Amino acid sequence: MTLATARKRLVQQVDAMTKPGKPYRVVNMVLSTNIRFTASGARDQSVSRKDPTDPGVAFYFDLDKKPHVLACDRWDSVADNIAAIAAHIEALRGQERWGVADLHQAFAGHVALPAAAHWTTVLEVPVDASAILIRAAYRCLAQSAHPDTGGNRADWDRLQAAYDQAKKEGRA
Repeated sequence: MTLATARKRLVQQVDAMTKPGKPYRVVNMVLSTNIRFTASGARDQSVSRKDPTDPGVAFYFDLDKKPHVLACDRWDSVADNIAAIAAHIEALRGQERWGVADLHQAFAGHVALPAAAHWTTVLEVPVDASAILIRAAYRCLAQSAHPDTGGNRADWDRLQAAYDQAKKEGRA
């Protein structure tokens, strides 16, 4: 299968999610691959026309204003992984056509997770904060975030992850 054919299949399935005459349900689409393209959108000819060593594909989109992502890296080519995503969408659309589930139910497991906040935001310190200030901010926030002192586990885990990232970057 060619890359153009796979992309065409994906576009057809996405278009089919919207009933004719209705506003588009799928917007803000991004197809992410490890294939290099030029600024004009053509495939970069300065690199091999072979598939990259990682042929995985991720398709990001908003369905009825909610972010979703479908990813596939099972197949050996980028085109086959794109075609697999198109086939998956077709199967989920079938659930809606058959009355088993609507697309919101079918895509429930594919909701895109929001990006994690930067550690400086979580620790409430400026980007150029010293190691002393970072440790002090962590200790202060830890007192209220720790589950043993009335905090909740999610806040504690978020604080720990932020402090670990600061340490990993050599800042704390």
